[in-house]
Amino acid sequence: MDSKDATAGYLAANLQALRRSKNLSQQALSQRADMPRSTITHIESGQGNPSLHNLCRLAGALGVSIEELLARPREQVTLLPAGEVPVLQRSGGKALLHKLMPDRVRGIEIDRLELAPGASMGGHPHIEGSKEYLMVHSGEVRVSVAGAEHRVRCGDVLAFPGDQRHGYRNAGRGTAVALSVVLPLPYGAGE
Repeated sequence: MDSKDATAGYLAANLQALRRSKNLSQQALSQRADMPRSTITHIESGQGNPSLHNLCRLAGALGVSIEELLARPREQVTLLPAGEVPVLQRSGGKALLHKLMPDRVRGIEIDRLELAPGASMGGHPHIEGSKEYLMVHSGEVRVSVAGAEHRVRCGDVLAFPGDQRHGYRNAGRGTAVALSVVLPLPYGAGE
């Protein structure tokens, strides 16, 4: 199968799955997207070659990006065995970053941080307008955000602008473990 056929197949599968997940008939989607139902039927058959204009209409009607319509369809359920969870070593191996999302979704990250005693790790600023939520599971983590340091103890949650310079430090005697969730927020959501 060449890449054109693969893309048409991806579009057909994604369009059908997204439409069904929103409990929309082809007719209801055609009304939302302001296009003929026959066009949607043709695209869902894998034979369609829609214009960019029609892709934009469909993406808007479904509340997704064009990229999501054209990407390889995601499995509904993914089991990532513990041994296959990607782990990045930072700070000479004293900081471990477990990447917990098997799917790549722009602007969203879910990571498990493990910091050995005395370890520190710089965080990279995330996309503009994002927010990071750090929950400490064990130990204590000192988080610096834009020059200010925050002490986050076991069970605490620190929410801060993810697009700011930040870093993590374990000032305790045992390993500190935390969960970090980064989410893009809609413009004005934090106001």
